Amino acid sequence: AAPWIFVASLLLLVVVLIPGIGKGVNGAKRWIPLGVLNFQPSELAKVAIAMYAASYMVRKMDIKEKFIRAVLPMAVALGVVGLLLLAEPDMGAFMVIAVIAMGILFLGGVNGRMFFLSIGVLVGAFVLMILSSPWRAERILAFLNPWDMKYAMGKGYQLTHSLIAFGRGEVFGQGLGASVEKLHYLPEAHTDFMLAVIGEELGFIGVACVIFAFFWVARRLFHIGRQAIALDRVFAGLYAQGIGIWMGGQAFINMGVNLGVLPTKGLTLPLMSYGGSAIVMNVVALAIVLRIDIENRQLMRGGRA
Repeated sequence: AAPWIFVASLLLLVVVLIPGIGKGVNGAKRWIPLGVLNFQPSELAKVAIAMYAASYMVRKMDIKEKFIRAVLPMAVALGVVGLLLLAEPDMGAFMVIAVIAMGILFLGGVNGRMFFLSIGVLVGAFVLMILSSPWRAERILAFLNPWDMKYAMGKGYQLTHSLIAFGRGEVFGQGLGASVEKLHYLPEAHTDFMLAVIGEELGFIGVACVIFAFFWVARRLFHIGRQAIALDRVFAGLYAQGIGIWMGGQAFINMGVNLGVLPTKGLTLPLMSYGGSAIVMNVVALAIVLRIDIENRQLMRGGRA
């Protein structure tokens, strides 16, 4: 079923680009209106790519050392997803999906030289996309010096107010609900910059707890994946580890953006940021992993999965 779920996610990524169907917000067409809610196909694509990449590696296990037959088809599939996402545009989602796919290929045992060659091609593609787009290049310049008057009220506005929020929080924070930056000063305070608000209200201690929580979740997901692989359930194991890469990787990028370590990118903090499709797909992905964990425990007790 994994390939069909992947195909369905591709079709939805096409549908969102059709004039009159896709809904645009802030210059990006990423949502399909469904009456009372909006569905974001890129969130389904994250689950779908984890399933498809895991299924793909299981099917290609005997030829995983061959570039043409093992790596190239996956690279083509990833390229199609990338073109559709960049047409929205949603470079952040493409980055996460690329990390999930490449991570599963690596964990699946693909040839090391081919893997690092593929990583090099991906990095080169991202650099080319940045250099070929003036507004992306300007965002990088704003990231390097957000306090410059040229950027402080423009591309660097979110980052400067995020850093102000962290500064106000100090060690113990201003107190729960006492954030000032979330009161229309910091844009997207309830989604992309949730961590900055946590830093302002709960301080360094609160941020450290959030970082530890995501580290524990990612570590636990990888542990469930290793258990499944040890029980000869390779697809389930690679899928669980792929979700660990997703949760940990997206959280790392979001935290890096909030702290000014990475350029500003529109990615939510998994399981915490406000959002419909994102939260639903986070929960669906984790529910499947919990099922894998239950089946692992049954097999280790000598039962049937």
